[in-house]
Amino acid sequence: MNGMNGKPQQDGPVIVFDALCVLCTANAAFVLRHDPAGHFRLASMQGQVGAGLYRRFGIDPANPDTLVVVQDDTALRDSDAVLAIWAGLERPWNWLALFRIVPRWFRDPLYRWVARHRYRLFGKRDTCWVPTPEQARRIL
Repeated sequence: MNGMNGKPQQDGPVIVFDALCVLCTANAAFVLRHDPAGHFRLASMQGQVGAGLYRRFGIDPANPDTLVVVQDDTALRDSDAVLAIWAGLERPWNWLALFRIVPRWFRDPLYRWVARHRYRLFGKRDTCWVPTPEQARRIL
């Protein structure tokens, strides 16, 4: 399922997230629940595929400042990544993508502040999040 260089071999966007962050793993579980068509796949930044994708797009996997949504040779980051995730979910969650009307100059600093303080605000796991057997097929 995984290619070399952190490149997934299947089509479809990949969400790279922090599997130690409580907020990030809650978001990953939310995506898996509200994306029954399997539009998204997920990769943790702690894993080989996720770390490879971060490095490919110039992000240090040991000190990430964002989650990314990777499609082909493009990586969306910060609030654009969140909006892409919301847009790919089933209704009514995809309506949250309407927040695109909020200018990026406002969205991104807010996103970065939460990302920078995510462990303090939401907590940090001692071990990486482990998906259920049903979810595992969508994890790279």
